[in-house]
This record gives sequence, structure tokens and C-alpha cells, in this order.
Amino acid sequence: MFKLTVAQVDKTIFSGDIVQVTCPSTGGEITILSHHTPLVTPLKRGELRIVDEKGEITNIPIEDGILEVGSNEASVLL
Repeated sequence: MFKLTVAQVDKTIFSGDIVQVTCPSTGGEITILSHHTPLVTPLKRGELRIVDEKGEITNIPIEDGILEVGSNEASVLL
């Protein structure tokens, strides 16, 4: 598991420990798992698919943003 934070300038939309997140990057969909290689990539319009430790899926629609991964944490800035 790893920590994911999804935030806008004025609020946090999601924060918690998850198993994976799939993001619509400008180069195609990318799935981040625990201990992923450090990465920074722009995101395009689509949906974040977050899977928690129970296998429950949370979908968050986005217009665009930035994904940053490092030190077993991921942040999506919208």
C-alpha cells in the first residue's frame, strides 16, 4: 500500500492508503502501485480509479492535473 493525496488549491479531495491508482496521463493510462519508480507527469481529462485495501473502487473525474510519485507516496494536483 501507499499514500495517495488528491488535492486542489483550496481543498483535499482524497487522502488515504491505497493499493493502486490508475490515471489518464497525456501519454496514456498509467497505473501506480506501491514502491513505483519516482515520476512526474501531466494528466488529461478523464477519471482517477483508486483501489483501496478492501478492493473498493473510488472514481474521481478530473479535467487535468499533475501526478507526482516518490517515496512510496503519490500526489495528484488538480
